[in-house]
Amino acid sequence: MGNVDISSLSLEERLKLMEQIWDSLTPKPEAVPLTHAQYEELDRRLDELDREGPSGIPWDEVLRQIRSRSR
Repeated sequence: MGNVDISSLSLEERLKLMEQIWDSLTPKPEAVPLTHAQYEELDRRLDELDREGPSGIPWDEVLRQIRSRSR
């Protein structure tokens, strides 16, 4: 693979490149190693989810609010 001068790419091209690189890792999540601290944080968040259940606004409500603002 040849070297690419990333600084010569436009912002849009760099974002697209980042997206392509990230998508190439998606089928293999184990290819992205986690630190011990990241595992602990994921465990903490899962425990919180188990205790408190999901939080936030359902997607259809978010869309309704956005659409009502644009009228």
